[in-house]
Amino acid sequence: MLYFSYLLKTDCTYKTAADNLFAALDLFNIKYKFISNTKDIWVRDFMPVKLRSGRFISFQYEPSYLRNYPELRTDYRKDISHKQKLTAITYSNINLDGGNVVFSPSKQKAVISDRVFYENPEYSAKELVEELEKLLEAEVIIIPSLSMRYDMTGHADGMVRFLDENTVLGNRVTGKYTFEKRIASVLQGHGINTILFPYFDGKGISAEGCYLNYLETDSHIFLPTFENEMDCEANDLAEKIFPKTVVPVCISSIARYGGGLNCISWEA
Repeated sequence: MLYFSYLLKTDCTYKTAADNLFAALDLFNIKYKFISNTKDIWVRDFMPVKLRSGRFISFQYEPSYLRNYPELRTDYRKDISHKQKLTAITYSNINLDGGNVVFSPSKQKAVISDRVFYENPEYSAKELVEELEKLLEAEVIIIPSLSMRYDMTGHADGMVRFLDENTVLGNRVTGKYTFEKRIASVLQGHGINTILFPYFDGKGISAEGCYLNYLETDSHIFLPTFENEMDCEANDLAEKIFPKTVVPVCISSIARYGGGLNCISWEA
């Protein structure tokens, strides 16, 4: 079952993009529900992370970028857990956003950006990775992130997504030696190849241009589009590489606030 924040139904800020998404989900009979008591729409970040065993991990959600905006920080344990009724759940004091955990299809590998070290200074890097591997039931692969000045959240789901166990999609950015090449180099060291996917810089906090932040279900890829000339290229490549039905969804009225379709969705 897919879940979304109830704010997508009630806040007119997101109406156009939300209507586009729900129309697409309805067209393919994909069921979804809404979560109340959320303080923003980015449910991926504060909801528990689902593991390959079927269990869930609820991490602390106290990101630095919301330090001065407590009114935007949803506390799953206080605000939502009494309504969600997840039984097989573990609570961790590690400070980690769900959007910074990108699993491989088998969930035996998890890519996390090094922003997690900044958010948990009480741990050594080695201790933190070892604990995360126990909690996530997966090999943890740490990739570099940009400074908060250039990337507010540092979430891995805006940098890489798995196509299969040994292949990820990465953002195609021009340059002789780019940040994205550093990510690809780290992944190559773990035997993971990178396919470059269309990307353009939406500027500021906007996630417009990040086609990688798609919503994936068992049978469909709901691909974000932005009324940009690159939309067709992204859709054509997605149709070639994914063994699933690709459905383009224009989400500009959501993306301009900093996230995409993976950011606003959660599965249980």
